[in-house]
Amino acid sequence: QVQLVESGGGSVQVGESLRLSCVASGFTESQYCMAWFRQAPGKEREGVAKINGFAVTTYADSVKGRFAISRDNAKTTLSLQMNSLKPEDTAVYYCAVGYSCLSMRSYDYNYWGQGTQVTVSS
Repeated sequence: QVQLVESGGGSVQVGESLRLSCVASGFTESQYCMAWFRQAPGKEREGVAKINGFAVTTYADSVKGRFAISRDNAKTTLSLQMNSLKPEDTAVYYCAVGYSCLSMRSYDYNYWGQGTQVTVSS
């Protein structure tokens, strides 16, 4: 059974940093896509960053230069380093896994974690 468990969320001030982690279990291969999404109150879920099995990364324009996604295939762990946080980064952040890495559309991802809250205050 596939399971994704996120951790590392919290409340920070503008300009501070947070590191999110996601531990995946139940997978038998490393050639799948892993991604971070976020959903703010009243808004649709949006893709933040994705990384494929060859460590090729893609970022949403809103986080380029501030966030960094990484994965450790040996431990099936996904991370998101978030720097220079802004109030508009406030959201529930989700880890997701898909068999295709062509997009950051939520419907292209097959498995989801429960989410972790990130709150950035000014």
